[in-house]
Amino acid sequence: MTKDSDARVQSGQSWDDFCETLRSAGNVILRDATPDDAFERAEGFRYLSRLTRVALESYIEFADPEFPILRRPAHETVKIGADNPDNHYQSAAISGAHEYRIRGKRNTVHYLGMGTYVGNYGSGGRMGQSGYIEGVDLDIDIDNGQDNDQDGNFEIILSCKEQPGKNWLPMEPDTSSLIIRQTFQDRKTEVIADITIERIGSDLRPEPITALKVDEGLAAASQYVLGTASLFADWTENFARHPNELRLLDPEIARAAHGDPNICYYHGYWEVAEDEALVIETTPPTCDYWNFQLNNYWMESLDYRYHEIDVNHHGAKVEDDGRVVIVISKDKPTTGNWIDPAGHVRGTMCLRWIRADEHPKPLCRVVKAADL
Repeated sequence: MTKDSDARVQSGQSWDDFCETLRSAGNVILRDATPDDAFERAEGFRYLSRLTRVALESYIEFADPEFPILRRPAHETVKIGADNPDNHYQSAAISGAHEYRIRGKRNTVHYLGMGTYVGNYGSGGRMGQSGYIEGVDLDIDIDNGQDNDQDGNFEIILSCKEQPGKNWLPMEPDTSSLIIRQTFQDRKTEVIADITIERIGSDLRPEPITALKVDEGLAAASQYVLGTASLFADWTENFARHPNELRLLDPEIARAAHGDPNICYYHGYWEVAEDEALVIETTPPTCDYWNFQLNNYWMESLDYRYHEIDVNHHGAKVEDDGRVVIVISKDKPTTGNWIDPAGHVRGTMCLRWIRADEHPKPLCRVVKAADL
């Protein structure tokens, strides 16, 4: 394999194959079922450029499981699979062949979840979760001895072999990634946990780059772009069969797609004319957190830096009877929780809640904006 990779890199074949797979990913944007207007095609090709950027970081720059580095796989300008605007995502390349130690300071962010995962969107093999641990379940060293202080220090061991105590994050032999979700209820006041990761027993420096690593990394990166774009385009096409409706996503499908096992997801496809509004009503169950967000056709969250595209349990207006009314419309209504479509007339949407004690179906209806 090393000799083959040497030859492929020397001849440029590795790069040619990388570019050819990216070309194939472009066909996802050009599917017959996808919107063909210039605006949404432009968003689609920008989406591929974003996926390419994060894929090269994942499979070239930060791909060594012997020297894992936490990076941000989704953020304000890389958006994947209905990424949560309230989340600070982190990820690292790991391997079931090694053991790792996470050190952290809990601080005040509302929710902290860490999972180990197998496979990726473009690998074609087994995908799923190999372990999960949540912040509330950790043993934390309290700084000042007060039981209600949750900003203390913690250590977690990641390994295939079971460890004593609560602070063990399981892996399996084919585990390949760590994903950390830190979820705000109020970004203005909360501080994310400070987290580092190291391989146990690592006292060496990384080896120089090799043709094998570049050959395999380019292949994995391009397959990730193609696989991710294809997967979520398939999801959108499926949601579009039931427009303007939020449906419960099969938990097994969510887990295989590297979702959080404590989250119940509702996804849907929305489409409203400029003189219409989509009204969503739900009575949130007892839960640790919930939010609703609006995405574009490609399942990228809309630009939450500049638009009100989401609402959560902390900031939502709640009716006297406990209902939450969410309104998607071009102009801001006088009642309910307004969601700004940010120049879009269609896309996808997501409602999620964490550790809910029941799962009521949200009610959706399209009305004339003038009738709100």
